[in-house]
Amino acid sequence: MNWFVLLVTLFTLAIFLISFYTDKRRMINGFLFNIFLLTAFLAITYAAFATGNPILMMFVGIILIILVITFIFAIYVLIIGLLINTKTVIKKEGKSLPNLLTLFLAVALIGVVIWSYISPERFLPPTWAMLLRTVNLIWLYYCIDVFNFLMISFLYQFNRPKLNQDFVIVLGCGLNKDKVTPLLASRVDKGIEFYRKQGSLNNPPKLIFSGGKGTDESISEALGMFNYAISKGVKEEDCILEDKSVNTLQNMKFSKSIMDKIKGTNNYNSIFVTSNFHIFRAGIYARWAGLKSQGIGSKTARFYLPNAMIREYIAIVVMYKKRHIIVVSAIILFGVLLALLQHFIG
Repeated sequence: MNWFVLLVTLFTLAIFLISFYTDKRRMINGFLFNIFLLTAFLAITYAAFATGNPILMMFVGIILIILVITFIFAIYVLIIGLLINTKTVIKKEGKSLPNLLTLFLAVALIGVVIWSYISPERFLPPTWAMLLRTVNLIWLYYCIDVFNFLMISFLYQFNRPKLNQDFVIVLGCGLNKDKVTPLLASRVDKGIEFYRKQGSLNNPPKLIFSGGKGTDESISEALGMFNYAISKGVKEEDCILEDKSVNTLQNMKFSKSIMDKIKGTNNYNSIFVTSNFHIFRAGIYARWAGLKSQGIGSKTARFYLPNAMIREYIAIVVMYKKRHIIVVSAIILFGVLLALLQHFIG
């Protein structure tokens, strides 16, 4: 039995590693890693009780205590943290819809807490109560999905591309008239950092500044990034401007067209640079555009990360809306079938 538990753990680890290193830009990698963590914990728990090893027993006990405390209090701590973060973001960034995402999530979680305390299904006939419990399954599905998203977003931060790139694509994110914003400057700085690091050992890559001109901008994002990079000492001949794109997918597609023309279709190495919270979703767009590029992320102010991650998850849900529609529909259908069984069989 002990060998079986160990083999299951090694098997889940192997499946994750194969999937992750085949393509790091897939949502399923987060799910596979979480499955590995679960099987690893079960294996350690089995070993602890089978051997009576005090160190393993203490480790399992600490993990279980943390899990119990998290299960009981996590939602309350999260609500308080989100409300505090909302206040900080409004103070530093001002009131706007994107800056209120943490507030909206806090209100939604408060609604979940109230729902769980009221337990409206207990006031309904058994058939309708069974149908209403479907809501809990949908809630569980999205909790798992969010955890998978957070895990793969975390793992993707450790991407370390080789210093043999032909191109580095720097993704735009808006100008203040004709000046780069602090968020955009951090992306360009990250691209320049890689450019200089590779240049100290090998031929430096070409920097592709990708971003069109917004309605409230006096120049294109590409030109704004180019001017900023030149002021930082980057050679003009090492810069390429892609100034037509208006979203991340176009950033990838239009940059790919430029690289294909220079080096031949897919006959080059490339990476992209964006904010750390955005690199996983940008990686998905790179895959959709036919690029093998992996991403590296620039730092983002910590107070802004909760809002940014909520926005990223919403965008991921929209990107994979078909899957969510299918899963949620299946859960609802399952609930309806159970309700019908309850009604006719009792």
